[in-house]
Amino acid sequence: MTERLPLFPLNTVLYPGLVLPLHVFEERYRRLVGDLLAQPEDRPRRFGVLAIKDGREVAPVREHPGPAGPLDGLGTVTGDPLEALHHVGCIADVTDVQELPDGQYRLVVTGTTRFRLRSVETGGPYLVGTTELVEELPGEAAGALAAGVERAFRAYQKRLAGAREASLAGEQELPTDPQVLSYLVAAAAILPTPVKQELLACPDTAQRLTSELALLRRETALLAWLPSLPAHELTRQAFSPN
Repeated sequence: MTERLPLFPLNTVLYPGLVLPLHVFEERYRRLVGDLLAQPEDRPRRFGVLAIKDGREVAPVREHPGPAGPLDGLGTVTGDPLEALHHVGCIADVTDVQELPDGQYRLVVTGTTRFRLRSVETGGPYLVGTTELVEELPGEAAGALAAGVERAFRAYQKRLAGAREASLAGEQELPTDPQVLSYLVAAAAILPTPVKQELLACPDTAQRLTSELALLRRETALLAWLPSLPAHELTRQAFSPN
C-alpha cells in the first residue's frame, strides 16, 4: 500500500517511538505546516522525515534551474531529489504545535512508522513523496541480542560520561521490548548520520541490535583510549536548523 506524504528533509534521522522538537522558519516548511493545520481535525497531521545524504536541506525543483548539480549552494534541488535523500525514512505525527507571532512554528513530533520513498513530486511549494510502509520484523534471537545491547549501552554511557567529565544521575531504566530498545539506542548513541541511517534501514530488529552491539563495543573501546575527546569529536553530528 502506498501513501502520498509531504516530506521534511533533515540532517538527522528520526526513529519510530522517538520525539523530535522542530523550529519551523523556512517558508516552504511553514507552508507544509499550514496545510496540515488546515486539514479537517479527523485527518492525521503527519509528514515524512528523511535524512539528507550530503547534510544540506532540500527544496522543490526551481522553475528554471541553473547549471549546478543535484544541490546548489542554497541547498535547493536542481536535479532528481531522489539522489539527495536517503530512501528509508520515518513518519512523524505532529503531537504539539505552537504558531509564533511572525508566522514561524514550534512543533513536537513523534516518529511512528518507517517508510520507503518510491518517487518525489516537485511541482508544489514543498516536496511530496509516494511512500510505502516498511514492516518491522523481529528477526532471530532478538531477545537475547537485546540483553547484550543493554549491557553494552550502559558501559558505553559510563565511558561517554567520563569522556565528557560528566556524571550519570542514576541508572536509567531501559525498555524491555527489543524493537523499542533498538530504536532508543540508535537515537541515543553518538554516531554519524550515515550510520544512524543504516540502523533505521535494517531489515529487522535482530540485525539492528547486532549492528548496535558491534558499534557500542567499538565506541566504548575508543572512548577508553581517548578519554578527553574535543566536543566536536564527541558529537560528530551536523546541526539541522530546520
